Amino acid sequence: MAFSFSEDVSVNTIVGPGSFIRGELAVAGFVRVDGDIDGNLETDGRVIVGEGARIRGDVRAREVTVGGVVQGDVVAEAGVTILSTGMVLGDVLTRRLNVEDSVILNGSCFAVNDGERFAEALSDYNNRRAFRSSSLAGGRATRTGSS
Repeated sequence: MAFSFSEDVSVNTIVGPGSFIRGELAVAGFVRVDGDIDGNLETDGRVIVGEGARIRGDVRAREVTVGGVVQGDVVAEAGVTILSTGMVLGDVLTRRLNVEDSVILNGSCFAVNDGERFAEALSDYNNRRAFRSSSLAGGRATRTGSS
């Protein structure tokens, strides 16, 4: 899969230093986070998590660079880069992974540069997430049929 960085030359959304957002954030395009987000972040573009940023939730984007803290999963088909100042406390699912020295990554990591295998892994990941959040996972099963 080839992609062009030219489509992400300008930042569409900025969460500045000192800012705090609580809730789900779904935006289009390039996102730069230098503040705090308590909730999931999803975009079809790139995400840069600045050195002082903290995200407590999942990050889903085309490409993600982490320089701060993400306490949640990172799913980015095109690539994930974790800088030396970065920390991910969750799973990483991507086609290309770049990790600098001294990074903290506490979770499972799946990186494969094969579109079909990535699609299968993403489907499995989404199914596991759906199951965990379903009422069946909470232990409330209903018996049907005659006794």
